[in-house]
Amino acid sequence: MSNIELSQGPRLDQYVASALPRISRAYAVKLIADGKVMVNDVLATKAGTKLRVSDTIVIDFDADTLDIIPKIELEVLYEDDDCVVINKPAGILTHSKGVYNPEATVGTWLLDRYAPEDLEDIKGVVDQRVGIVHRLDRATSGVMICAKNITATKWLQKQFSQRRVKKTYMAIVGGHLKQPQALIDMAIERNPRKPQTFRVGINGKTAQTEYLVVQESEHHSLLKLNPTTGRTHQLRVHLEELGHPIVGDALYGGEPADRLYLHAHILEVTLPNRERKVFTVDTPPSFAEFMAAS
Repeated sequence: MSNIELSQGPRLDQYVASALPRISRAYAVKLIADGKVMVNDVLATKAGTKLRVSDTIVIDFDADTLDIIPKIELEVLYEDDDCVVINKPAGILTHSKGVYNPEATVGTWLLDRYAPEDLEDIKGVVDQRVGIVHRLDRATSGVMICAKNITATKWLQKQFSQRRVKKTYMAIVGGHLKQPQALIDMAIERNPRKPQTFRVGINGKTAQTEYLVVQESEHHSLLKLNPTTGRTHQLRVHLEELGHPIVGDALYGGEPADRLYLHAHILEVTLPNRERKVFTVDTPPSFAEFMAAS
């Protein structure tokens, strides 16, 4: 419980986020919506309410509950003063989507391992998205780079936005592709019927993926994938559109499996120290085991 007499007049959600610096602005909005904030003994309903100097704010939230997020260990492949490269396991989120979530993520691992003041964003807010310069889906495993300070964050984000990073993935898909090697060039847009998913569409953003068939079994193919753009779910959407969804991809028509058979294999990037580096994580043994059994 927080009971604070106000000394200045920001928006209510801004004030709640500043009073509880370990939460995000989005979570501050959620606390207000959940009826956890009172202004002058009246339940607040609008996050955008402008506060007065004389207002008294009561926030019904114990910041100690943030400590229930479990600690995790991630394999570090490389580290310097600016960045850290990890092997992200399948099943671990890159970061939560703005609201408090008592789940360990790559983002919480970063905040736990490094000084929070080094990971403040340009507004001085610390949350688990700061230091995340690209993301892997929860179900995707493999190599991932994170920044350790805001300067490195901006540098690495620029590398990704300007397509100076080369990424290679490995995936197992159903069936056999008509061509052993090709470029998939299909724009991707959000699916209005299922907003949590994407689809190929003429109104979408340009998306290109190069693929190479590495191995075939009786019913499946192991592919090497090189996306030249970085659209959300790009590889999954492109392969579904070809009629060969990734095994284990329930969201995009893949056959049921013990995991999503998509793995970030190689990442080539210029680090903030201007050194070009290549980082590799071999595919998990389950990939070879699946192909041998299929």
